[in-house]
Amino acid sequence: MKKPGNILICVFILSGMSLILTNGCKKATNSPGPVPVVITDTVSTITATTAACGGIITNDGGSTVTTRGVCWSTGLSPTIGDSKTKDGAGAGNFTSILTGLTATTTYYVRAYATNSNGTGYGSTMSFMTSLPTITDIDGNIYHAVTIGTQVWMVENLKTTRYNDGSSIPYVEDPDAWIGLTSAGYSWPEDDPSNITPYGAMYNWYAVNTGKLAPTGWHVPTNADWTTLINFAGGEATAGGKLKAMGTLYWAPPNTGATDAYGFSALPAGYRSVVNGTWVDFNYYALFWSATDQNGNVGRIRLQNDSDSLNFQQIGLYTYGFSVRCIKN
Repeated sequence: MKKPGNILICVFILSGMSLILTNGCKKATNSPGPVPVVITDTVSTITATTAACGGIITNDGGSTVTTRGVCWSTGLSPTIGDSKTKDGAGAGNFTSILTGLTATTTYYVRAYATNSNGTGYGSTMSFMTSLPTITDIDGNIYHAVTIGTQVWMVENLKTTRYNDGSSIPYVEDPDAWIGLTSAGYSWPEDDPSNITPYGAMYNWYAVNTGKLAPTGWHVPTNADWTTLINFAGGEATAGGKLKAMGTLYWAPPNTGATDAYGFSALPAGYRSVVNGTWVDFNYYALFWSATDQNGNVGRIRLQNDSDSLNFQQIGLYTYGFSVRCIKN
């Protein structure tokens, strides 16, 4: 019979051998290799819904870059789990076009590159998309802004042709203007340098053709103006919220102007029906309404020394007022 002590010794030795064997069979854990090194390019060619970006891959991390592009979001740190482009493979430079963006929105973008070890990112850039644009038949470009449920042009109309391509007569002579019984337009104070900031001034006959606004747009009706006024808080406050700020165009003091919605009304004044001359340039912004009620044509007036917006009706078609278009 074996001694109990020998049994204990054998168990100890076997246990020790088991430990040695177990340790010897452990597999070393390998950490992933390096990811690509990428630099985010500057953002350019920004529109309301698109932008251009890209990147430079300076090091592939020792493994072939299989996917590269840019990723973006409205969050501060976009990843490939967000919107992204795929712009080929390999190291070097690449260019990306971001699409499907929303107007007047701030986005964050960075370049990325992926190899078998993972994804590397460049630094984050930010940019804001622009306002959407509209082009009239003359090639003039206007911006659009959404105010409540409506979409308005930011600039006054300046077209010299109807949307069917036919010309609108330019009338400079004051006597000829007040005698008009047909369509006509002129530049504020008959000065071509006023075209860009103030647009053109049209009489009612031009408005009433229904062809003045670009396709898909129209001259606002009384109801359209009322919707805008109500959204801006009513007649007591709407004027200030719709006027451009400062005194670059408006005469001082331009009280209460905040341009809260980007409507940016400018004071082109109006062309008088009395003598065909210009009145209140830099003091009033007056806009046609397309509504004709028994010979009374609507107009909207914003004035510089009050933040009120007055809705009025007048009965004379030969006034020259600004036109601000609204989307259909």
